[in-house]
Amino acid sequence: MQQEENYLAQTISQADVDARYDEGVKRLLANKSILAVIMKECVPEYRDCTTKDIAEKYIEGEPQIGAVGVNIDETNRVNPAIHGINTEDATLTEGTIRYDVRFYATAPSEDGLIGLILNVEAQNRYNAGYPLLKRAIYYCSRMISAQYGTEFTKGEYGKIKKVYSIWVCMNPPKNRRNTITQYSIQEKHIIGEAAEQVRNYDLMSAVMICLGDEDDKNYGGLLKFLEVLLSEEKSPETKKEILETEFQVPMTQTLESEVRYMCNLSQGVAERAMEKGVAKGLQQGENRAMLTAIRNLMETLGVTSDKAMDALKVPEADRAKYKEQLRS
Repeated sequence: MQQEENYLAQTISQADVDARYDEGVKRLLANKSILAVIMKECVPEYRDCTTKDIAEKYIEGEPQIGAVGVNIDETNRVNPAIHGINTEDATLTEGTIRYDVRFYATAPSEDGLIGLILNVEAQNRYNAGYPLLKRAIYYCSRMISAQYGTEFTKGEYGKIKKVYSIWVCMNPPKNRRNTITQYSIQEKHIIGEAAEQVRNYDLMSAVMICLGDEDDKNYGGLLKFLEVLLSEEKSPETKKEILETEFQVPMTQTLESEVRYMCNLSQGVAERAMEKGVAKGLQQGENRAMLTAIRNLMETLGVTSDKAMDALKVPEADRAKYKEQLRS
């Protein structure tokens, strides 16, 4: 019983560390200086802008972290109000899912400033039992449909804002490491060459950023920036130096404290993983030793497995496991 309680306590403690680590990653990615670097590389509207301008002029308000529900249905609509966001997601018809980071921004264009809605997600598991890209496209679709009643009403579809869902994948499969891929709506002429204005259909883009190893040929730019920022191995001092010297990211007191907080959590996650690995190894060693002892008694005394386990005082709950291993 005591062993079960210890295991439960360790599990709860690990869950708490993991949750705080995930929260730390989101807080880092929600920093305007960090978002500006991501936006300059992944959002074409900002290619000619400086990261300083993106952070200071174009990101509106403070990015919201885990506050905005993805699945906001008809039962949850707020009163029409420009830039109104319903941060509650307690719907009866859909589950509770929240964007990691979501915010508004403006961007320069030929017609003046245009409005954008952006979402940045941190994803530790690329293979989550479904195509991650489909989830990214779903998030884009929800960000568009959720604009009804906040950005436009009936007959005002021209006011729909373009949306971006940008996914930072920290443990992608080998064939996707150190890649950045964008998926968007494009015009394809089937018969004739009738051309529509791009702004009327280019309304959503999903961007998959898949991090990788330092020795890859594509390692550099945004991929290096994010790998350094989210690394579980690099020290806060190393991160600070690289971010400031190579990427000109001003290390404010807030950002520096966030980086240090993340590094401390990374160390905690690593230590917990090591403890779990050692405990599992010890348990496997004990299992092998007990199995050997059972076999030796059976062979030496010529007794059945049940008699051998009786002599060794093997708990009843473990006997089926050992019998299965004896047959294999």
